[in-house]
Amino acid sequence: MHFKTISGSLCKMSKSFDELVEIMAKLRGEAGCPWDRKQTHETLKPYLIEESHEVLEAIDKKDPAHLSEELGDLFLQVLFHAQIAKEKGDFSIEDVLKGLADKLTQRHPHVFGGEKAESAEEVLKNWEKNKLKEKKGKRLSYLEGVPPSLPSLMRAQKIQKKASRAGFDWESREGVILKFEEEWKEFEEALNNNAPEAVEEELGDLFFTLVNLARFVKADSEQALRNATEKFILRFQAMENELRKEGRALDALSPAEMDALWTRAKNQ
Repeated sequence: MHFKTISGSLCKMSKSFDELVEIMAKLRGEAGCPWDRKQTHETLKPYLIEESHEVLEAIDKKDPAHLSEELGDLFLQVLFHAQIAKEKGDFSIEDVLKGLADKLTQRHPHVFGGEKAESAEEVLKNWEKNKLKEKKGKRLSYLEGVPPSLPSLMRAQKIQKKASRAGFDWESREGVILKFEEEWKEFEEALNNNAPEAVEEELGDLFFTLVNLARFVKADSEQALRNATEKFILRFQAMENELRKEGRALDALSPAEMDALWTRAKNQ
């Protein structure tokens, strides 16, 4: 690609970005939209979560056009929060972009500095070290910086990865499997003792260990469970469709009939 083409693309992109910033400011202005003017950081929180999940859905469906649209909706949330902050005198979208540019260069010294990183794992370890340097006096633990609001499986995996980069980890997946067997015995013991609080605690330990196992086999626990849930939905709906054609109801079947129907749905 020639310099002239690159320069033209950047100018076009800059113009589009500036136009978006102006539109957002107008929507929030005195003659703007009543709904947009009413919003705050707090009221926009549900939309940020919703738009993030819609991006994930577009990725799962492998739909580029839908993904492009949803990324635009997600970017709108960034512009919205930055405009609100600018009106309060806290920061602007320019501050957001500069902060991001500085962070990316500082945390990639193997690209923009003199450090070396031969593998993705080494990059991640250096990333955590550089983060701790940046946050010196602000963060005291490797495990800080993982939002409590994340889905539980995702948060567990992120926490485990951070601990691993600090050198605290199992040596092999066999060790994780042995730990799972140990936790399963403790879970069974809690069940046999009819101790509800202990059952919940041990069940949590089982989940946490499974997330560790997912990490060791290079799987994403959140995605794995999402896939399993979608698979269940498809098979269950296949059962319903078959029964609908036969004029029968699912809740009228015997356990044996349900098992047979489920097996057919799986085979499909």
